Amino acid sequence: MTKPQSSLTALERPRCPRCQIRMPLIAAERDPGGCDDRTFKCEKCGESRTVKVAADPMKSDSAGWLAGELKPPT
Repeated sequence: MTKPQSSLTALERPRCPRCQIRMPLIAAERDPGGCDDRTFKCEKCGESRTVKVAADPMKSDSAGWLAGELKPPT
């Protein structure tokens, strides 16, 4: 299982590894773990990239740290 990227915001578009220009989103698909698989494609060279992003961090597998050692101050 691939962990979702927490640094990718809803509006952010990754840069093409070849051209370094921002790639537009061409597809988004929800997986059973509560994450989005977002596919971006470069308009200049055609390079594509799929990124796993937590759609709702509180409902996805990425919220597992909340059940860990982190406790509120007493």
